[in-house]
Amino acid sequence: MAPKWRELADKLAQAIRSGEYAPGQQLPHIRDLVEAGEGSKSTVHAAYRALEAEGLVTSSRGHGTVVRQQTPLKRLGIMRYDKAKWRDGDEVAFIADRVASGRAYRRNEQTQTVSLVEAPPAVAAAHGLPEGAQVYARARLVKEGDQPTHTLTSYYRPEHVEGTRIVDPAPGPAGRGGGFRVLYDAGYEIDHMKEELFARIPTVDEAKLLQLPPGEPVVELHRTTYTADGTVVEFAIGLHAASRFAWEYEFKVPDTARDEKETP
Repeated sequence: MAPKWRELADKLAQAIRSGEYAPGQQLPHIRDLVEAGEGSKSTVHAAYRALEAEGLVTSSRGHGTVVRQQTPLKRLGIMRYDKAKWRDGDEVAFIADRVASGRAYRRNEQTQTVSLVEAPPAVAAAHGLPEGAQVYARARLVKEGDQPTHTLTSYYRPEHVEGTRIVDPAPGPAGRGGGFRVLYDAGYEIDHMKEELFARIPTVDEAKLLQLPPGEPVVELHRTTYTADGTVVEFAIGLHAASRFAWEYEFKVPDTARDEKETP
């Protein structure tokens, strides 16, 4: 026979999955469930901890235990960078993901800070710089409502971005079209990218920043952005809450053998 806390956790999980408790809705206070005869304070507390570990709820001081959004955001792999979105319009990448997911967004859901820093090893290697060289770091925290979804820090060579909106220390996005539009206007049109993904356990600080439940991994993204002549104009490191995204890629399947035969 399952322990009382497990029975209560399963009962609440079923209520969440059936829609009785909607995403963003707060579960009853522990004392209310105790008074309703669902178990002791320790029993209810253990059930809530189990729901949090299973990714169904988040708990925080002042907000109680709240049902998490269960439908992940689409994280578009290629089409999020469509030039028509940022060059000709104002649909920066995180907004493109929201539009593709049918989700609302507000501009203040992306905050940013900019600073001149010593290049970490991975950043220096990507840009072909010696370790410790100065680069601009544009760090963003992106939220959906009050819930953080991911961070993204872009690193630039000073000679590519000095005097542009990218290094404006004022908080907020880089302006219409975002960073790619700023690079385009400065004469650095992006042409191709390389993305690398790594799954790992977050640090204590990262889990706190992204408000992750215990045990949830993160997906670390490394993005290298090139111009047509192979110049690296941005190297970015992102940290994504694993359960909050579904990664989507659509691309033409290569046929290098045929292409080599057709090359004159």
